[in-house]
Amino acid sequence: MTRKKRRLVLIGSALTVLALAVALALTALKDAIVFFNSPTDVAEKHIATGSRIRLGGLVKEGSVERGDNLQVRFEVTDGKNSIRVAYQGLLPDLFREGQGVVTEGTLDGGMFKADSVLAKHDEKYMPKEVADALKKQGHWKEDGGKSAATEPQGRTQ
Repeated sequence: MTRKKRRLVLIGSALTVLALAVALALTALKDAIVFFNSPTDVAEKHIATGSRIRLGGLVKEGSVERGDNLQVRFEVTDGKNSIRVAYQGLLPDLFREGQGVVTEGTLDGGMFKADSVLAKHDEKYMPKEVADALKKQGHWKEDGGKSAATEPQGRTQ
């Protein structure tokens, strides 16, 4: 075999190994790449109890119940399905009924036990994924002909 053929075989082998590694990584991460699941996604996917996920949607009107020791229970809805959420801790200042929220935690039977709650940070901005899920469910409200998901207003850190 000449040097040129050996070099081509080596490059071809390296590209094959790289392609295989990328394919394996993408296959392993296909469910973890999702930024959040809507309540309908959770119901349709039959996510196992104890699975760690992000749950996103709107805080259902009239569902917020505050208890002792900073305990809060509320429902996250996408208009089609709702999931009851239990959280203990300080909520973001902008957390309120009817607003977009993303919670992170685990499913425990019919209850979602959140260990973090994120609320949208101003009146106009909403993560694109939340807006897309709301549009899909028919609960998206247009604001002056422009969607809030495409025009984030100056995010502050």
